[in-house]
Amino acid sequence: MVAGGQGAADDVPRDEIEAALRDVARLGGFFALDTVRGPASGEGRLAPERFAALAATVNERHGTAEARIGVSVAHLGLAARLWSPVLACALLHGVVPAMTTVEWAGDGSALRLAGPRGRRAPLPGPSLADAVAAQADAILQRVESHLPAKVAPRLLAGNSASALVGSAAQLLRSRPGLRGPLTALTRGLLETGRLRGTGRITGPRLTFRRRSCCLYYRLPGGSTCGDCCLIR
Repeated sequence: MVAGGQGAADDVPRDEIEAALRDVARLGGFFALDTVRGPASGEGRLAPERFAALAATVNERHGTAEARIGVSVAHLGLAARLWSPVLACALLHGVVPAMTTVEWAGDGSALRLAGPRGRRAPLPGPSLADAVAAQADAILQRVESHLPAKVAPRLLAGNSASALVGSAAQLLRSRPGLRGPLTALTRGLLETGRLRGTGRITGPRLTFRRRSCCLYYRLPGGSTCGDCCLIR
């Protein structure tokens, strides 16, 4: 039920965006994105200090001092929380929520959207992929400009791609009737911006093989992920 069109008429009423987000939150996991009316708090916005604390928590939990591992794992989780609700809203409700006011919710890694607003989703094709990427990967890249440890750009792009396809695969399991448009949009997104060349879809269930490693295997007791480039 994706709609098209351009201009101010494509702005979506706040109530409609909130209803779409409540609906996709029922999918669970990273699809849950609370909303709060009014402007962003400022303190909770995706501040680099909060991300650094999340990355440090990963390292402490797993008993490693290698800072870039915590950064990568925390980054992968944040990417999934950005991609999931935007992807689901675009395909299930034909709207793309504006994520510029997304902020941390509480003390953990959950997010919420302040002053929710959005636009009608463009018709399927490159414009739709661009619109979705602008509200997920572009927001993620803003966080990357202030990471607490140096991480290779292609690793970060691979994390984003991995989170995208993981979100799409979860949506497919919950809504198998979306297979056609969901697969097309996911493939289109993998050809958008920095995601181009990060990996490839390997099967009809949206299994994925990335071309970089998230470093999870370097954690004590860690292992390779299902889409890892190190798997032979």
